[in-house]
Amino acid sequence: MTPIRHNHSDSDAVLDAVRDCVLAVGVRRTTLTDVARRAGVSRMTLYRRWPDVRSLVGDLMTREWVAVATGAMPERRPGANARGLIVDGLVAGVEAFRVHPLFRKIIDVDPELLLPYVLDRRGASQEALIALLAGAVRDGHADGSVRPGHVERQARALLLIVQSFTLSLRTMTDEDDADLSSEAFLAELRSILERTLTP
Repeated sequence: MTPIRHNHSDSDAVLDAVRDCVLAVGVRRTTLTDVARRAGVSRMTLYRRWPDVRSLVGDLMTREWVAVATGAMPERRPGANARGLIVDGLVAGVEAFRVHPLFRKIIDVDPELLLPYVLDRRGASQEALIALLAGAVRDGHADGSVRPGHVERQARALLLIVQSFTLSLRTMTDEDDADLSSEAFLAELRSILERTLTP
């Protein structure tokens, strides 16, 4: 879903309000009236910008997911190659999503919201993450740390890998078994990404 561009501070206040509502009662029980009250704006102001709660939540998810992903990417360090930064960032991103309050609430209460972006179409946050990954892959091609290939395809493949770990990891873990714990699977993810990217 493509986010609608508005005045940044006004939009953030509304998105903060919808986040608070979703965390409190879930998406299905959140209403535009609740959001307007929390944001201190009229319902008509919201209707002019967002036709319904789902479009509001779509913009919220875009903001939150892109912030999680960009926040997980480490800064370039002297002597660090692009592949190491990509791998570190993607593993950290999966860990960050697993503990993100909004992500956990949606997975637990309203998981059907995510299905269109898994089964049917790419959303705005996925497009933003692909662009972020494509830039990192290009850096890896330039410094020789990432195997040559089609940049966009490689970026999309990386997103497919980490998306599956993000959404489905808890279905595969057994925290009572150290070999099947979350930490063990994140180490496996690191190995998969290294092998995928290494020339």
